Amino acid sequence: MHASEIIRAKRDGHTLGDAQIHAFVHGLVSGGWSEGQVAALAMAICLRGMGRAETVTLTRAMTDSGQRLDWSHQGVDAPVLDKHSTGGVGDKVSLLLAPIVAACGGVVPMVSGRGLGHTGGTLDKLDSLPGYQTTPPRERLLAALQAAGCAIVGASADLAPADRRLYAIRDVTATVESLPLITASILSKKLAAGVQALVLDVKVGNGAFCATLPAAQELATLLVDVAHGAGLPATALITDMNQVLGSSAGHALEMREAIDSLRGTAHEARLIELTLESSARLLHLGGVQTSIDDARGQARDALRSGRAAERFARMVAALGGPRDVLDDAALPTAPTVRDVHCPRDGVLAAVDTRAIGLAIIGLGGGRAVPGAAIDPSVGFDRIVPPGTRLRAGEPLARVHAASEAAAAQGAAAYVAACRIGDEATPAPPLLHGVVDAPA
Repeated sequence: MHASEIIRAKRDGHTLGDAQIHAFVHGLVSGGWSEGQVAALAMAICLRGMGRAETVTLTRAMTDSGQRLDWSHQGVDAPVLDKHSTGGVGDKVSLLLAPIVAACGGVVPMVSGRGLGHTGGTLDKLDSLPGYQTTPPRERLLAALQAAGCAIVGASADLAPADRRLYAIRDVTATVESLPLITASILSKKLAAGVQALVLDVKVGNGAFCATLPAAQELATLLVDVAHGAGLPATALITDMNQVLGSSAGHALEMREAIDSLRGTAHEARLIELTLESSARLLHLGGVQTSIDDARGQARDALRSGRAAERFARMVAALGGPRDVLDDAALPTAPTVRDVHCPRDGVLAAVDTRAIGLAIIGLGGGRAVPGAAIDPSVGFDRIVPPGTRLRAGEPLARVHAASEAAAAQGAAAYVAACRIGDEATPAPPLLHGVVDAPA
């Protein structure tokens, strides 16, 4: 199987056979394929696409490129469940969902990622907790799961290593947007992690990878269909990202909001609604509850009772973070905090959510390139939702910055991302639809 022949076949629009796909994945891991050859095939796939069978084969081959976890051999006898979001601004659902589902009887070994571009990453949020290990040794990961029922960590080097190399090359060759490659990347890590049921949160809107509903529906359908083909029960929620999710954006600020939501002292309606809906779908899909309504009630009780907060505290302590995280998370704080003022009387009609994410990068809270250092303390909180009527000078949000100059720039960028009108416009629904596996 010569690399050039496989590249040529896909370049000319042919369907790749199983042997060709396996040869490609083997070349990724062994180094037998050069970066130029990998990039060439990635571009061919991006332009020519892949059918369902090809994408299933690619997903399975990438899953098998490294170690596969089997939790049944580790004394875990509960359903192993997980969720994945395609990314947005202020999306902190994973921090709430994992302990909620654990408190309801699931086990959640959640493999998460870091942010790149305008979207934030769950691991970056957790890095704002002093001492928290996002890449723990296998023994410590298992101990955390046994203590808390959940552990939010990054993928180890031996988990789907083919994806690790392929993603790094896609990131610098303008092939990140390929739906088959996105699908194989997401699902190979989940399958390798031994997940038995998966809920996918596919974002749509001006702050999402998928800007339009048809694009989000296409991605959600492909993810669920390929997961089903690879033997993983999955459901996808298509959810709105035309505004920041929750009332904060920025790593330590989002961690604070997540902790306060678990403690019951923060109640941002859209964040709680999406968390409970995602948790309910996952508990039902994983067989913990026989109906979605019962699962939703169980999830709500786990949050309100404080049982989810207790699970979160156990997880953080087991992975090296603050032992009293609910009372003293020791989160970093920015030296400059100031209000972002509304420029005139009117209604906050709409926000450019992507621009707010980019403003956080401008403050130093995101990465323009992989591996760049970030400042976890910066960002925005007390974010006013669209539809709010304001007077000139009233706060749209607060900016947290490293200096007065940076705060001024961040505030200006935030104001520029807001459209102040005379009348409120109808808000899009939080949940645009649900895609289930084919019958």
